[in-house]
Amino acid sequence: MTPDLILVIGIVLGVFSVPSIISALSDRRPPRVAALVLIASGCLIVWAIQKKPSGYALRDVPNAFVRVIGQIAR
Repeated sequence: MTPDLILVIGIVLGVFSVPSIISALSDRRPPRVAALVLIASGCLIVWAIQKKPSGYALRDVPNAFVRVIGQIAR
């Protein structure tokens, strides 16, 4: 797995877990699964940053999404 793919998966999981956390809190339930997914997302993002020698800047993230979509489309 490339660092770009790991980063994109981590960001997508993190974005999808936020509405789940909000929904669980509004229903007065503990957001157990959503919290675990958010932690996993953070771990994937940190792993991707450590795996790429130069790391990621904020301006590199959209390019990572484009590279991953290009890999999938090929």
